Order: sequence, then C-alpha cells, then structure tokens
Amino acid sequence: MKELDIASWNRKQLFEHFTTLADPFFAVVVDVDVTNVHQLAKDTKTSFFARYLHACMRAMNSVENFKYRIVANKVLIHDVIHASATIARPDTTYGFSFIHYSEDFKVFHTNFQEEKERIVTTTNLFPPVNTTDCVYCSALPWLDFKGHKETFTGNNKDSIPRLAFGKVTEKAGTLKMPVAISVNHALVDGYHVGLFIEEFQKTLTKF
Repeated sequence: MKELDIASWNRKQLFEHFTTLADPFFAVVVDVDVTNVHQLAKDTKTSFFARYLHACMRAMNSVENFKYRIVANKVLIHDVIHASATIARPDTTYGFSFIHYSEDFKVFHTNFQEEKERIVTTTNLFPPVNTTDCVYCSALPWLDFKGHKETFTGNNKDSIPRLAFGKVTEKAGTLKMPVAISVNHALVDGYHVGLFIEEFQKTLTKF
C-alpha cells in the first residue's frame, strides 16, 4: 500500500469538491454479455457466480482508481483488492464474505468455496477479515433490473465501490446480465467506470 500525492494529482480539485458533498456516490447499470462464461461454468461444472466474479475482480484490479481508499483525509492505494460478496444460506439469509483475489482462477475458486462453506455452516453476518481493500458485491439473480440503489452509511469518506449483479436473460440470442456499480466520485469518474466495464466484458468474452 502507498499514499497518493493529492497535491500533484490531476484530480485534486475534483477530489476536494466531491469530498464536501453529503453523498458523493454515483451509480450506473450496464448490461454485460455472459454467454461464454455461462457456458464455461456449465462445461467445467464450476460456479457461474465464481466465474463472473473472478472476471469482475480481474477488471477491477486493472483500473488503479478502484484501489483508492480515503483514510483520515488521505488517499491510500491498495496493491490488490478483493471481493466482499454476499453469499446465500439455505434459510434465505446470507453472510458477507471476504474472498481473496488471485489471477489464478483455481486459487480464487478455492477461496470462494472456503468462504461459502464458512457462511453456510455459521450464522455470522461479518467475515473474519473486514478491511477496506475490497469491493462489496451482491447477487440479485431474481431481478433483471434497470436501476439500482445501494445503501449508504452517511459517511462521505466511505470509498469502497459497490457492485450488484442481476438476473441472466436471453436477448437476441445472447445471455445478458445487468451490473450495477456505485462509486465515490471523489476517487472515480465515469471514465474509470467505462474502463472497468470494457475490461470486464473483454474478460467475459475471452471465455
């Protein structure tokens, strides 16, 4: 981890402006094509959720701004960010996970399975690891949503991105899934969200 030099940052004025707002978050919803990764999950009998979440975290880690976190009016840059995803239990409740990211899908999938096992065998809401080097992720596989609003802590220095993944539907012969992303505008602009979506789709298509 290192500290960003705000004084020489080309976004200094943007950072200073948006950190004065009561709610500096903005959000968008984008459909992504999951046809290939969905088929791969079926062919390899691996978790579809783990497959697209891994692609998502690969894309997140490729855009530096998503690694920025505001801590005590400083901007810290994490080396790697991980996935704190909600994982469902059979009783329809869920727990928060902390899935350590690895570029190697096999390693990531093992980390995912271990967190899933921990959650379905306990009633704990929060994971043992609860740090800011992550993004919050939720799956809403029942809803093909067009808009989405995340909960807000009321802390305008909260800088952890939020993601939500919706229902997979067939559209014009391809499988589409809505992805909602909510970010603190003090750290991330539409340009950076565009870079993330482009890389996410590229990784999903490679499969």
